[in-house]
Amino acid sequence: MTRPLRIAVGIATKGRPELLAHTLRHLAGQQRPAERVLLCPAAPPDLPAALPPGCEVVQGRVGSCAQRNAILDALRGSDIDIVLFIDDDFFPQPDYLRELERLMQLRVDAAIVRGELIADGVHGPGYGVAEAEALLAADVRPAEPALRNCLGAYGCNFAARLSVVHGIGVRFDEALPLYGWQEDIDFSRQAAPYGAVLRSEALRGVHLGHKGGRTSGLRFGYSQMANPIYLVRKGTMPVAFARRLMSRNLVSNLVRSLWSEGHVDRRGRLRGNLLALLDWLRGRVHPRRILELGP
Repeated sequence: MTRPLRIAVGIATKGRPELLAHTLRHLAGQQRPAERVLLCPAAPPDLPAALPPGCEVVQGRVGSCAQRNAILDALRGSDIDIVLFIDDDFFPQPDYLRELERLMQLRVDAAIVRGELIADGVHGPGYGVAEAEALLAADVRPAEPALRNCLGAYGCNFAARLSVVHGIGVRFDEALPLYGWQEDIDFSRQAAPYGAVLRSEALRGVHLGHKGGRTSGLRFGYSQMANPIYLVRKGTMPVAFARRLMSRNLVSNLVRSLWSEGHVDRRGRLRGNLLALLDWLRGRVHPRRILELGP
């Protein structure tokens, strides 16, 4: 008989208490509930006034990588088998955790598994709660959901097998400060030599892409260049992948800076891109430099 697995959900959050409350409501409605739900806020006001029963609050340094590491530390030595990291603006389908347990039981070689997005508000102004819930309700699961190998996870929803994570000491790299852009790829590539990195269409949800709690355009633009350069040097991001990522972001920010999108500071991002490239030529580019660039 296949052994039942114990699943924890970890959420690093900042500046979205009302939205987090909706995300927790969707977790509470799972057909197969999580054994533990761990929340790591950047500050106490980031949590809803009333938390659902069973939620645990973990303290950690500010920054998505540091906050997620605090969650990993809280799970060390526990009986939890799988940790699912989700963003505070990710709404899972009600069967998400049930399907995750089934997949991890079948694929005992899997170290990392990412889900499939029904829709991702990051690529636009973002979705409201009602819009996201309508997208969930209208979703039609493929008759035979695909399961394929992939380069890495997508940070808004991915699961890790804790025997691998704790066994080899995988951590989120805190040299990627604040929102830790591309930390999901880095985390996945650390684990990849020890287990499969998979993408499953059976694990489904909506990423609202809420713009509240985000960092400045200048800082984000700098990270769009500096973080891939850092990860290539570290050896956890392929050069070709980094080149495509950096080129796409630079061109997108350049073209779209010609008109206002409202929800994205393209001119700030372009300035950040160019500053990082200039720092690269000067030999001083590093992800932590965003901490010197103001709010």
